[in-house]
Amino acid sequence: MKKYGWKSFKDLIFRNPAVDNQDPHNGDENTERGNWASKEEYILSTIGYAVGLGNIWRFPYLAYKNGGGAFLIPYFLMLVLCGIPLFFLESAFGQFCSQGPINIWRAVPILQGVGVAMVMVTLIVSVYYNVIIAYSLYYMFASFQSPLPWSSCFSWADSNCSNTPAVYCNVSGVLVANWTQENNTCFSSSAEQSPSEQYWDRVALQRSSGLDETGPVVWHLALCLLLSSVLVAAALIRGIKSSGKVVYFTATFPYVVIVILLIRGVTLEGARDGIEFYIGSQSNLTKLTEAQVWKDAATQTFYSLSIGWGGVMTLASYNNFHNNVFKDSFVITLTNAGTSVFAGFAIFSILGHMAYVYKMPVGDVVTEGFGLAFIAYPDALSKLPISPLFSILFFFMLLTVGLDSQFAGIEVVVTCLLDAFPKIFKSKRALLTVTACSIVYLLGLPCVTRAGIYWVTLIDQFVASWVLLFLALLEIIGVSYIYGGNRFIKDIEMMLGNKSFIFWLWWRACWFFISPCIIVVILVWSLKTFTPPSYGAVLFPDWGLALGWCMVVFILLWIPVVALYKLMRAEGSPWKRLKSMCSPAEEWHPYLDVHRGERYGRMIHNNGPDVNVISSSWL
Repeated sequence: MKKYGWKSFKDLIFRNPAVDNQDPHNGDENTERGNWASKEEYILSTIGYAVGLGNIWRFPYLAYKNGGGAFLIPYFLMLVLCGIPLFFLESAFGQFCSQGPINIWRAVPILQGVGVAMVMVTLIVSVYYNVIIAYSLYYMFASFQSPLPWSSCFSWADSNCSNTPAVYCNVSGVLVANWTQENNTCFSSSAEQSPSEQYWDRVALQRSSGLDETGPVVWHLALCLLLSSVLVAAALIRGIKSSGKVVYFTATFPYVVIVILLIRGVTLEGARDGIEFYIGSQSNLTKLTEAQVWKDAATQTFYSLSIGWGGVMTLASYNNFHNNVFKDSFVITLTNAGTSVFAGFAIFSILGHMAYVYKMPVGDVVTEGFGLAFIAYPDALSKLPISPLFSILFFFMLLTVGLDSQFAGIEVVVTCLLDAFPKIFKSKRALLTVTACSIVYLLGLPCVTRAGIYWVTLIDQFVASWVLLFLALLEIIGVSYIYGGNRFIKDIEMMLGNKSFIFWLWWRACWFFISPCIIVVILVWSLKTFTPPSYGAVLFPDWGLALGWCMVVFILLWIPVVALYKLMRAEGSPWKRLKSMCSPAEEWHPYLDVHRGERYGRMIHNNGPDVNVISSSWL
């Protein structure tokens, strides 16, 4: 039995028998679309895309809120049951046909509207993501001052500014410092605010009283937004050939900063208290009996891997056909999860020191989202020696994390246009990229007015929410039940080589039952518990909420409209039309002739949809 050691096990899992003697990233295999120059560029680009701001400003808070170290149990369980299977499905789907998220639905033409909806989501989210990058740029530039401009109540502050917390507000039954909540602040005239909160509201955002009061464009943010758009356009000017080189820095630098902040953080007084609150003796295993903890774990897993956006498919579509996408999926998803946990130590060690300085419980200085990135953490950094250096590093890290995700978002849009109109746009990729970035910039200008933060919140709460769950559910139903899970597995084996029945047993279980069920539960729960978004104590007007629902309708409407259009264009009786639209189109096959083999070489596409009966789908 010695010969079946670790190496044999690795070969069984990761070896690609289809290319035993071939380097899967040796030059451009697909000369028309292009390929990644190396495996490293694909891995780094996809890790950069998956590791977003949520890993840094949301996961640590969720872990603290849901039992500390105990939260890792449901988090990694959901990663195995839902995250990795869906990520593997999207990656393999994109790599097999070398197409973007719209043309990829040639596999199930009636669901091509799902691909259009994914692109619309990505385009809209790219608008406000660009704004968040602009915030990071502004704060990074502002950090080149000593002392930091938010370290004390300077001339820009009003009479409510206080260097020490003195006023507390009761929010949702929890007593917290009024300037350390989840973006919730006391807006009464007598409420004291920290310098960092006033700087965020009065200087950086110049925030108005609500969505009704738009106000002028905040020009320092508009210029930072322009710089962000220029950086993205420059990195993508040659598509993956240029962005693949940029990610060597942008995808690795955040880890350098996290290590620096962690080393500095753990040497500070109070750091241990912060880490204990994050993942330590304060962990509460009884939290695992609460359903909300499991919902938070599943939701964080889903969103942190960027499933349902179209970006995973797009990046994988530039792989060589025989690339071992199975191994890549494990590397990327586990790195993404590890980054979330690792970043939490850097965040909580410094928040622990902040609590020590203010002589407050750690729980009173913990927050998430904008409140963590632009209020609480900058405040904590301002208390450190050489605070401008650490502040510059932190916001430069946010910048690189944001840019990586933005690269993929713009690439999704550009790739879909190139795939749809190759003759028109192939020689005009640079112009197309600049145009896309310019449109995203112009659409982002309302988000850098004085009411801009309300627009950002509105888009985030309506578009980057349960809509993605719905798209992912249609995606997994389309692939597993309409296109056919068994057919899809055979497609994957064309890329990876034949695998055993035992190998596929787990993936069948996830794709057919476990992952769809988890998505349905989260989706129903999200809709049932949906509350109109607000920014702190500022409620949105009815017309603002109506506009949010209009964005949702605009995205989802593509699904029935495209399906109806496809059915009207088809020939035959209604049943024959439906059957043909649920069968792969003639254009569905590996991009290059050399990879089509006997299955797709014969171009037999008239067998109807592979609707799997449960008893036969496992065979």
